[in-house]
Amino acid sequence: MESDSVNALKEVPVSESGLSSRNFRRLAEFIYNYSGIKMPDAKKVMLEGRLRRRLRVTGFVDFDSYCDYLFEGDGLEAEALHLIDVVTTNKTDFFREPSHFDFLQANALPELMKRGLRRLRVWSAACSIGAEPYTLAMVIDDFLRDQKGQDYRILATDLSTEVLQKAQRGIYPADAVEPVPASLAARYVLVARDRNRGEVRIAPHLRSHVAFARLNLMDDSYSVGEPMDVIFCRNVLIYFDKKTQYAVLSRLCDCLDKGGYLFIGHSESIAGMNLPLKQVANTIFIKG
Repeated sequence: MESDSVNALKEVPVSESGLSSRNFRRLAEFIYNYSGIKMPDAKKVMLEGRLRRRLRVTGFVDFDSYCDYLFEGDGLEAEALHLIDVVTTNKTDFFREPSHFDFLQANALPELMKRGLRRLRVWSAACSIGAEPYTLAMVIDDFLRDQKGQDYRILATDLSTEVLQKAQRGIYPADAVEPVPASLAARYVLVARDRNRGEVRIAPHLRSHVAFARLNLMDDSYSVGEPMDVIFCRNVLIYFDKKTQYAVLSRLCDCLDKGGYLFIGHSESIAGMNLPLKQVANTIFIKG
């Protein structure tokens, strides 16, 4: 197949015929094995709709020829990342689930600082387009302004290369940062000189504390360096079955320092799982 850049200029019409049950099962199995994301039959229409754009870009006229290229040709390796980019939801907002950031500021950070940490290590394990790690950076940077000799680093990872590219740029529609408190926005959000562009950018000082990298939570282990003091892994476990949730959480615990904090989404739970975690607030845990 030709490169995306070439095909994007000459998109071909895609057949109106839908995704067959056989091909949906093949795609669903690959997506689950690769990313842990469940694709029940109810998501067939969603997957079909999202894949149509990919077919146009790659030059395939129907789902059958595209899936044959993936599973019977040699296209799976080249297409895997694009396919995952298509199916991941990447819903995110600044200060989403704000009680987590209230707890971080009022409880977790003061407790961690009592230990004499010189550099706080934080991981946003499903960072999407960057709203979560930049929110974390705002809260932490603001907290440490009154602390001397202490620094922080935030690792922000995601499965999707497409969203990581957006996150690294740190440019957002102006209305995206409306949930950011005014005092923090004044310090950390830059407004474009041309107001008609309707864009803002995260301040360079803040971006310098955040490193972005691709990471698959389905990997057997996570190469994130020294143990983390805080891990945010929110609203991604809901896409996994219980077995996968437990495996992912176990590996996250391996990366969390003793006394470190784990934050999960408000619709997620660790109930019934044998993990070295103690609940300290709703969906917030400390490693024992």
